[in-house]
Amino acid sequence: MTAVDERPITGTAKIFENLEVPERFKAELLRGDIVMMAGRDRVHNAIVESVQDQIPRKHWSRLQTQDIAIPGEDSEPQPDLVVLERAAKLGSGRLIPAPDVTLVLEVVSKTSVDRDYGVKRSIYAAGSVPAYLIIDPMEQHGVLLTEPAGSGECADYRTERTSKFGDPVPLETLGVELDTSDFESLPPVKRHRRP
Repeated sequence: MTAVDERPITGTAKIFENLEVPERFKAELLRGDIVMMAGRDRVHNAIVESVQDQIPRKHWSRLQTQDIAIPGEDSEPQPDLVVLERAAKLGSGRLIPAPDVTLVLEVVSKTSVDRDYGVKRSIYAAGSVPAYLIIDPMEQHGVLLTEPAGSGECADYRTERTSKFGDPVPLETLGVELDTSDFESLPPVKRHRRP
C-alpha cells in the first residue's frame, strides 16, 4: 500500500522551506524558481575567502551560506557572502532580512553567470541591499553595484563600477579597499541574458 499526502501545497516558498537538499548542493529560491547548484570550484572558494578575510570582523559579520529574505519577493537567495553590521541584533533562523544586509557577494561560475548578472541583480536591488559585488573570475573583473532603486523585476542599481583583477575595489559602505591582486581566473564563458 502506498501512502499519499493529500494536503494542499500553499506555494513554492513552503516547498522550498521543507526541501531536503542533497549533500554538497546548494538551493536558492529565485522569483518562485528553485535553483540547485553543485559544489563550487576551488578558485571560487578562494575568492570568497579572500574577500571575507579583507572585511574587518571587528565591525562586520561575514556570513557564508546564509539565506536572505527579500520583502515583496518570492525569493530567498543565498549569496556567496553576506555582510552586515556586527552590532545588528538578529534572532536565530535561516533568513536574514535584506534591510539588515550591507553588502552581498556573488562569485560567478560558468553555470551562474546569467543569474548573477541578471535576476540576482534585480532581486538584491528590489531588497534595497546597499551594495552588490560581483566577482567574475572568467572576465577577470569585479563589478560593484550601489544605489538600489525600484521594485520587483524593474529594480536595479543606479551606480556600477567595474575594476579589473589587480586594481583595488573601494567598498565605501564597509570602509574597505578590496585587494584583488591574488584573485585567480577561470576560462571565459558566454553570457546569454542581459547584463
